[in-house]
Amino acid sequence: MGKLTKKEAQALDFNTKVIHIGGHPDSETGAIMPPIYQTSTFVQKSPGEHSGYEYTRSHNPTRTRLEECLASLENAQHALVTASGLSAAMLVMHALPENSVILCGDDVYGGTYRLFTTVFHERHQIHFVDTTDLKSLERKVSELKPALIWLETPTNPMLKVTDIAAVAKMAKKAKSMTLVDNTFMSPYFQRPIDLGADMVLHSMTKYLNGHSDVVGGALMLNNKKFYDKLWTLQNSIGPSQSPFDSWLVLRGLKTLAIRMQAHEKNAIKLAKWLEAHPKVDKVIYPGLKSHPQHKIAKKQMSGFGGMITFFLKGGLKESKKFLSNVTLFSLAESLGGVESLIEHPAIMTHASVPKQTREELGIHDNLIRLSVGIENYDDLVADLEKAFKKIR
Repeated sequence: MGKLTKKEAQALDFNTKVIHIGGHPDSETGAIMPPIYQTSTFVQKSPGEHSGYEYTRSHNPTRTRLEECLASLENAQHALVTASGLSAAMLVMHALPENSVILCGDDVYGGTYRLFTTVFHERHQIHFVDTTDLKSLERKVSELKPALIWLETPTNPMLKVTDIAAVAKMAKKAKSMTLVDNTFMSPYFQRPIDLGADMVLHSMTKYLNGHSDVVGGALMLNNKKFYDKLWTLQNSIGPSQSPFDSWLVLRGLKTLAIRMQAHEKNAIKLAKWLEAHPKVDKVIYPGLKSHPQHKIAKKQMSGFGGMITFFLKGGLKESKKFLSNVTLFSLAESLGGVESLIEHPAIMTHASVPKQTREELGIHDNLIRLSVGIENYDDLVADLEKAFKKIR
């Protein structure tokens, strides 16, 4: 069996792409699972004459396979994988001309906020704005002429949903680029490039890999000139994904479709259960009709994902009591693995965001974030109920 042509690959369904794009059998041995090219360097036939690979920091066959698969899943021409999600973000920030104006969603991952406010705050002009308020955003785009609009949708941890197509349209009018951090949805449920975005970013640590054993990042885009700039920066700075980690993500991607279905099936039932619970003040989940951007979510997403945010009735004391009494929901940062995780954003993932800013965004001490896994639903409910009973 040979490698699929580009036309054949594009015609495949998503469920088939995750298995076969980049997953073709090894041409030398016929191995159904491609080998890991765990090598630092490649032998050249003569000086400068090689088979496309010289040094693993620059290129590696295992990484190439992963990038081919990821590009196909987001319907992009190019993909670049990195050592972490933040290193992917770093490359974008370095690729923009110095003193660029960047409009970034106000409710973003704490690591992104820290990167922008402590590393790139002197290189660029970064403004945090509510990207769900399209009228206000349009005024700022017109006034500030940003080089880039940085979206997370749904956001972390408040799960705010931004209309990607509307923002991409206003960005193109202003000759700005739009980047969407698509980590929470994965390309299974949302494809920002199809909606007009210029670039997609993923923390591959999360749903793409799906097994909590890899740290990695990815960028997908169609702009060849900007891709070349990103690759040159990666090759110069060095945050490349290792062959072994690339192989693990490629392996994890094979079950992405069925995992995302299972995550959502559990999450939507759990969100409805929490919404009716007497010890819960409020639940935020894009699949609930109570979500303020539910209609937008339905329009641009084919599913609602596995992330839930909810507010306990009480404060920090009650939150700590609750979090200390779960078992199946592991108290840990990160998300998107097959196992269920639970965390306290104000103390954990968003501790780098100043308290006043957190509270303005609604990240209070009674806010709990769930990454709903693919375990048995009844077992997950029983685990949470056990913890709820510990709160007076």
